[in-house]
Amino acid sequence: MEPASKAEKKAAVDAAAWVFNVVTSVGIIIVNKALMAIYDFSFATTLTGLHFATTTLMTVVLRMLGYVQPSHLPLPELLKFVLFANFSIVGMNVSLMWNSVGFYQIAKLSMIPVSCLLEVIFDKMRYSRDTKLSIGVVLLGVGVCTVTDVSVNTKGFIAAFIAVWSTSLQQYYVHFLQRKYSLSSFNLLGHTAPAQAASLLLFGPVLDYWLTNNRVDKYAYNAGSLVFIFMSCTIAVGTNLSQFICIGRFTAVSFQVLGHMKTILVLIMGFFFFGREGLNVHVVLGMLIAVFGMIWYGNASSKPGGKERLNNTLPTGKIENR
Repeated sequence: MEPASKAEKKAAVDAAAWVFNVVTSVGIIIVNKALMAIYDFSFATTLTGLHFATTTLMTVVLRMLGYVQPSHLPLPELLKFVLFANFSIVGMNVSLMWNSVGFYQIAKLSMIPVSCLLEVIFDKMRYSRDTKLSIGVVLLGVGVCTVTDVSVNTKGFIAAFIAVWSTSLQQYYVHFLQRKYSLSSFNLLGHTAPAQAASLLLFGPVLDYWLTNNRVDKYAYNAGSLVFIFMSCTIAVGTNLSQFICIGRFTAVSFQVLGHMKTILVLIMGFFFFGREGLNVHVVLGMLIAVFGMIWYGNASSKPGGKERLNNTLPTGKIENR
C-alpha cells in the first residue's frame, strides 16, 4: 500500500501545483488587462520588474523566517538564466507590438515543439508516437481557438523568433538548474528574482518608452491604478513561484502543454465578462479538440515509454517533492 499512497500523494501535490499556477496566471492576466485598459498603464516591462522586486522581497522574508535554506548557484549559470528570461520578456512584448494577434499566437504555439527539441538534444528525451500525436492535437485545438488573421513582417518575425527561443530556453533552464544543483523553487527564485528585478527596473523604463513613447515617471498615478499595480505584483509572486514549481515537477514541455489550459480558461472567462462575441462555433470546437489533446497527452506521457529520459548524468535533487 505504501507505493500507492506515495503515488497518490505525488498526484495530489502535482494537481495542487497546477491549480495554483492556473489560478495565479489567469488572475494576473485579468488584473493586468484591467490596469492597461482602464488606467492606460502601458509599461509592461517595468511592471514585470516590479513583479520580480516583490518576489525578491518574499524570498528575503522567507529566508529570514528560516523557510528558505542557503543554497549555491554559480554566477555564470545565473547570468545565463537572467539573459534568457529577460530576452523572453522583452521578446514577447515586442512580438505582440510588431505582429498580428494571429502570428503572435502561432509563435506561442511553436514553443512546444521547440521545448521538445531542447529536451531531445540536451536530455536525450524520447517520446512515444501517442505522446507526439497528442501534442499535435493540443496545438491544433489551441490554434483553431486563437489564430485568426495572420500577417508577418521581417522585424516581427525576428522578434517572435527571439521570444520563442528565449522563452523555451528559460523554461528548460529552470528544470535544468533545479535538477543539477538540487534547488527548490524558493531557492531558485531567491537567486534569480533579485537579478531580474534589478535588470528590468534599470532597462524596463527605457524599453517601455521606446515601445509606447510614454515615460513611466510621467504617468498620472492615482489610487485606482496603484491598487491594481499592487494587486498585479502580489499575484505575480504566486505566478513566478508556481511556474518554477510546475516546471520542476512536470518539465518544460508538459508545462507548455498544460499551459494552454490557461488559454482555454481565459477564452471562457472572456465569454462570461464580454458576452457571446468572444465565443463562436470554431472557438468551441477548438476548445474541445485542445482539451481532448491535453487528456490524451496526460495519459500517453504517463505510460511506460510514453516520455522517458535516456540521459541520467545530471544529479537528481529533492525538488518540491514534499
